Amino acid sequence: MLTIRPAPLDRCQAILQFGPLRLRAALGRSGIASQKREGDGATPRATMPLLKAFHRVDRNVNARSAMPLKAIRDNMLWCDAPGHAAYNRMVRAPFAPSHETLTRVDHLYDICIVLDWNVSSRRRNAGSAIFFHVAKPGYPPTEGCVAIAPKDMCRLLPHLSRNTRLYVP
Repeated sequence: MLTIRPAPLDRCQAILQFGPLRLRAALGRSGIASQKREGDGATPRATMPLLKAFHRVDRNVNARSAMPLKAIRDNMLWCDAPGHAAYNRMVRAPFAPSHETLTRVDHLYDICIVLDWNVSSRRRNAGSAIFFHVAKPGYPPTEGCVAIAPKDMCRLLPHLSRNTRLYVP
């Protein structure tokens, strides 16, 4: 179990606990919310299984993991258009409705794990693209995801599996 403990002085930062490890993490710009909505910038309060893991092989991110790591390709997108049938699903380019591009320039998705927030049981406007990914330097807020340093992600990956849960109390 990965457990998120909100930082006392900054609702957009947290401590991620995994066994004896304590790692700094970034949360959504709106902190943690019990009633997650599309575009609110909040990290959902939930226990979320890890579903799928992606990585950028073109950037030599060859991390070891107990989870299968799928290579991110240029045409891989994630639909965040609530009215579309593929809402909160991976889609392929070209794709006109609103979406996230998985091949980001800023390295955030060099390692990206899909969390089961509104994926297995989807509800329109309940939030999409909630990932566990690499943080920007300085740990600025995310759009609702949980993010940690690249070196910390590589340290955790060998211990993560599809049986692992991320708990945000």
